[in-house]
Amino acid sequence: MIETTVRSERPKSRTTTADSYDNIEPWFDELAELDAGDAHRLVMRNKVLQLCMPLADHIARRFAGRGEEFDDLQQVARLGLIQAVDRFDVHRGSSFLAFAVPTIMGEVRRHFRDRAWSVRVPRGLKEIHGRLGAATEVLSHRFGRQPTVREIAAELDVDLHSVTQALVARNSYRAESLDRLTQVEGQNTPLAVLDSLGADEPCYALTEDAMVVRPLLAALPDRERHVLTLRYFGYQTQAQIAEHLGVSQMQISRILSSTLTKLREQALGECSEPRRI
Repeated sequence: MIETTVRSERPKSRTTTADSYDNIEPWFDELAELDAGDAHRLVMRNKVLQLCMPLADHIARRFAGRGEEFDDLQQVARLGLIQAVDRFDVHRGSSFLAFAVPTIMGEVRRHFRDRAWSVRVPRGLKEIHGRLGAATEVLSHRFGRQPTVREIAAELDVDLHSVTQALVARNSYRAESLDRLTQVEGQNTPLAVLDSLGADEPCYALTEDAMVVRPLLAALPDRERHVLTLRYFGYQTQAQIAEHLGVSQMQISRILSSTLTKLREQALGECSEPRRI
């Protein structure tokens, strides 16, 4: 028969209060005595994790309000707790709390550095960004005002350009959804961000075309430029232009065709094909 009786739920030598983990080491003493394949070892490990779970949740709450959902931070912190429990060596003499806190906090910080950015930012800038908050708080307390970028750079012992880039990169940390509702001036009901954005203005393309063509028109011979002006700005027909200039309509048609072809080739950089004679 397989023994199902669980050992005493807690070592009798010490007691552990709800808000202290100073006496958690006796649990690790018992864990160290059990073989890796012992079924009771898994029960003991789960019990230690259950006892220390409030520690992970407390650290997760310390990082809340920085753009990440608390549930995500809680999961990351608890993963760090699992790593701390599995790696802790009671024979080294240090307390579990002294080992677990930096282990859990390191896991949460790595999450912010590697996973919480909406766009890719160089690792060096992420690390500087992670130090900005503490440095700004220290300098604000020291000077009684918000510190300058140069003062932050001196406090962190990094160059001014890197601090500036880290401050700019802060805008890349969290991207807002285009479906997020926002209040637009003059509107009674909120609109999605996408609906409040401006649209492409068709006149912009016309303006760009005009800027390209203007010097080309100025370089045309007077006669060709005059014909184009009468046709497209004076809105005259080819027959009216021919009568005005005393030439045939066929000549006006040829002038317009050749002039427009030349302008198109110059504006678009096209190579004209050899003309057939």
